[in-house]
Amino acid sequence: MRYMLIMEAPESMRLGEPDAPPAEEAFEAMGRYNTDLVDAGVLLAAEGLAPSGDGFVVTHDGETPTVTDGPFAEAKELVAGFWILEVASREEAVQWARRCPIGPGVRLQVRRIAEMADLQDIAPAEVLDAEATLRRRVAEREQV
Repeated sequence: MRYMLIMEAPESMRLGEPDAPPAEEAFEAMGRYNTDLVDAGVLLAAEGLAPSGDGFVVTHDGETPTVTDGPFAEAKELVAGFWILEVASREEAVQWARRCPIGPGVRLQVRRIAEMADLQDIAPAEVLDAEATLRRRVAEREQV
């Protein structure tokens, strides 16, 4: 099973002084956590995200999509980073999520990633075939 751990935090939250990089201890704790994930063989991907000022939102309220540049001041919490884990069970995902070194004011949302089997009774056969083809193409690209 694959799970996505989504770190949500107020963008205004900074470790240490305003506009200062995060404290060395936070980097070290996160590095240890990521190393443990790799050593356990469960980490598929992990990334931190740049501030929302570097991002944009696309909305589609009619015929033409609208692009709005960040920052996203209206959001209380923003996605600050994520991990994708492959684990044997929900319980294992819970264990890893509990170990994540997030601090006060930070929330870790954990979501199971839907597998092809989840779509079997929902999507038409041609959609499932097309999705399987796309997943094979992505897997082939990753092997290169």
